[in-house]
Amino acid sequence: MSKELEELDLLDTPVATEESDDPYETIKIPVISEEPPESDQTEDNGSEQELSGDVLEPQAKEQGDQSSSSLASNEEVTTSEQVSDYNLTESDTTNRYSKDYQILMDKIEALRGSLKTAVVDPTATVKAVLLPVCQEVIIPFKIDSSFKNLRDHFSYALNVPSDVLQLRCAGNILKNHETLLKYGVKPQDIVQVDIYSTLPDLYPIKRLHRLNASQIIIVKVQTAIDQYQHVAVEMIKSDFHKPFLGGFRHKLTGIEYHNAGTQTVPKKIPEKDNIFCRDTQTVLLRKKLQQTKNTTSTQMTKIGVYVSNMTDKLITPGKYFTAEEYHARRLNAVIVLQTYYRKWHAKVFVDNLRRQKMLKLKWKEEEELRKIREKEEWMKMDYLRRHNPKTKEDFELLYNALELWRQEQLECINQTFCGAERKVALCELLEKETQIIASIGRYRQIAYLANQEAIIQTFLNKCSAPKTWRRADGKIIEMETQFIIRARELQNIYKCIMLKNLSQDERLDVLLTLKHTVKEHECKLTQEILELIDREVDLMMRGVKNDNLEGLRKRIATLFFHYIKTPLFNAEVARHLKVPPDPQKFYKKIYFCYSCQLYLPSTEFAISSTAHRIYRCRNCISLDNETRQRESFLKYKYLLKRLYYSEVNYEDDSKIAFLIQLQDIQYLVENIWAAQSALSAWNDLNDLVLVRWDKAVEWSPWNCILLTKDEAAAHLKLTSIETGYEPLFIHKIKHKHILAKNYFSQIPVLASFIVDDPEIGEIRQKYQEDTSPKIIEPQIPSP
Repeated sequence: MSKELEELDLLDTPVATEESDDPYETIKIPVISEEPPESDQTEDNGSEQELSGDVLEPQAKEQGDQSSSSLASNEEVTTSEQVSDYNLTESDTTNRYSKDYQILMDKIEALRGSLKTAVVDPTATVKAVLLPVCQEVIIPFKIDSSFKNLRDHFSYALNVPSDVLQLRCAGNILKNHETLLKYGVKPQDIVQVDIYSTLPDLYPIKRLHRLNASQIIIVKVQTAIDQYQHVAVEMIKSDFHKPFLGGFRHKLTGIEYHNAGTQTVPKKIPEKDNIFCRDTQTVLLRKKLQQTKNTTSTQMTKIGVYVSNMTDKLITPGKYFTAEEYHARRLNAVIVLQTYYRKWHAKVFVDNLRRQKMLKLKWKEEEELRKIREKEEWMKMDYLRRHNPKTKEDFELLYNALELWRQEQLECINQTFCGAERKVALCELLEKETQIIASIGRYRQIAYLANQEAIIQTFLNKCSAPKTWRRADGKIIEMETQFIIRARELQNIYKCIMLKNLSQDERLDVLLTLKHTVKEHECKLTQEILELIDREVDLMMRGVKNDNLEGLRKRIATLFFHYIKTPLFNAEVARHLKVPPDPQKFYKKIYFCYSCQLYLPSTEFAISSTAHRIYRCRNCISLDNETRQRESFLKYKYLLKRLYYSEVNYEDDSKIAFLIQLQDIQYLVENIWAAQSALSAWNDLNDLVLVRWDKAVEWSPWNCILLTKDEAAAHLKLTSIETGYEPLFIHKIKHKHILAKNYFSQIPVLASFIVDDPEIGEIRQKYQEDTSPKIIEPQIPSP
C-alpha cells in the first residue's frame, strides 16, 4: 500500500512479545488485523492508546469490506499484519512511529470512504438520446448491469424489436454483454448513449409522450456531530408548474429565500381492460315447477244448517272429442289465421306497388315537364340572342342562320330558274345577303359600345368599392380609405358627365365641378381637358344644339376617364390596373400570324390537339368562319362545359379532358359518333353528354361514349360493362375508340408536358363548386 506498510512488512512479527536486554524502555506496536465484514458498510471500532509509566501501547482495530467493482486501481488490502515489538530508544522511536501510524490511518480512512460510496450507490445517470427525433431521456442505470437490460427497456417503450435498436456511446457500438465499467464509468457519473434504429423505414424511432424524466443525485446528510452519511435521491421532473409560495429577502445581503413544497408521486390506479360482460348484465334464472297445498272445504245442508242454492249452476258434460279431432280443429284454425295474414300481406304489397307506380308516373311527368321547360327556355334564349345579340356567340348564331337561309334560297333558285332569270335571282340574293351582313355589323357596333360602357362602369365600381372583412360571427366590416373616397368622387363626376337630357345650367355646373377637380394638377392632359371645357361652354353660350356638341362631350369624357386611370391623380386605381408583362419573357411567347401578318402573343392563338404548327390567330379564324363556313360552336361549347363539370367530380387528376378544344369536340361528335346518341340515336346536342366508357379509367377520346343525360346517368351506375351491354354493341364502341385514338394520337404526348400547368388547375377550380349551367353567360365580344 504505502511506503510505511512496505517498511512494516520487512519487520519480523512474533506471536508473543519478548523482553529485550536493552536498558531503555520498549514500545509495543499492536497488530492490525482484518475481520470478515458484518454488513454492507465498513465500521470502525476506533483506536486506543494507553500509557503505563514510560511505556506507550497503541492499539487499533478496523473492520472493512472489499469490493472489486469499486476499486479502479485494483488495489488489495492486506488481510493481516502483525508488527512485533522493537527495542528502540524512547525519544526517537516514539516520534517516528506516531507519525507513521497517523499516515496509515489516513490511508485506511480514504479507502473506507471509497468503499462506502461504491456500496451506497453503484449507479450512474444515463442520458439516452433518441435519434433522429433528438429527444433526451434521463434514467438511472447500474454500472455493473449489462446493456441488454437498457436495450430491452427502450425496446418496450418504443415498441421496436430489441435486435433493431443500436446503442452508441462516444462513437463505440455497445454490445449486450458489456457494462458501463468497461468504458470507465464511475458511480454518480453522467454518460450519454445514442439510440437509433438500424431499419428506420420499418421501425422508426418516435417521440415518447408523458415521460417523467428522473435523475439520481447523492446528498451528504449530517447524522451526528462530525458524522455524515451519503444518501441517493431520485429527482422526478413533474409536468405541472409549481406555484410561488412566498418567501423573504435578507436586508443586509439582499439574497432572496423562497418557500418550497414537495409532494410524492401519487399512486396510479390500475386501468381495467374491460368491465362490460354478459355475466354482469344477465340475471341467472332457474325454472322449477312446484305444487303447493290448497286446503278447501264444502258445506252441505243438514239439520240445523241451511245453505242457499240460488247461486248454484247446473253443469252438463259436453261432447267428447279425441286428440286427433282436437289437432284437426287447431290445424283448421291455423289455416284460417294464415289465410287472413296472407290476405293482409298481399294488400300491403299491392299498395306499395301502386304507390311506387304513382310515384314513378309522377316523376316521369315531372321529367317531361322539366325537359319541355328547358327546351322552351333554350328556344326563348335563342330567340333573344338572335334579336338582341350582345356576345360573340350571338353573332355566330346570326351568321349561321344567314348561311342556312342562303343555302335554302340558293337551292330554291336552282330548282326554279335557269339561264338569265337564274343570274338575276342570284344577284338579288347577293344584294339581300349584303344588306343583312351590314345590319349585323351595325348590331355588333352597338353591342360593342354598350359593352365598353359596362366595362368602364365595372372598373369604376371596383375602384370605389370599400374594403371588407368577415368577422367570426359572420358580419361584414367595411372600411373606406382616403383613396377610395377620392375614387368615388371621380366616379360621380364621370357619371354626371355621361348624363344626357340635362339643362344648360345643370351642364354648366357639371363642367365647373370638373374644371375645379382637374385644376389641382398641371400637365398636358389636364390642359387639354380645360381647353375642351372652355370650348363647350363657349359653344353653349352661342346657342349650339346638343346634337352638334355630342362629339365634343365624348372627347371630354374619354380624356377624363384617362385622367381617372392615372395613378398620380387617383391612387386607388393602381390596385386594379394590369401590370405590363416583362419584355424579356414576353418576347419568348410571340408568334407570327400568316393570315393578318402580325406578331401576337401565344394567348391569341387557338391550338388544336391535332395541330402541328401555328398558322392563324383567333381573330383570323373567326373572320374566316364568318365569311366562309359560318358555323356556330355554341352547342359544342355547351357540351364541352358539361364534360368539364363531370370530370371535376371524379377528382382523379384527369388532364386530357381539359386539353380538348372546340374543334376537337366538333370532330369527335360529328365524325366519330355521328352527332347522335350511341343507344337511342337522339340527335339534339343540347341533350347529349360525353361520359366515360369505363369510369375507372381517365376520360379520353378513346374512353368515352355519347349518350343522353338519362342514358349517361344509367350508364355510370353499371358495375360491369360486359354484363350491361351485348358483345355486338361493345365491339361497335371499341371500333369507334380505335378511330378516335388514331386521330388524337398526339394528346398523350401533349398531356405529359403540362403536368404542373397552373391553367389546368384554374379550369378545375372554375368548375369545382358551380352547378352545371343551363345557359352560357354572355361574354364581351370583340369589335
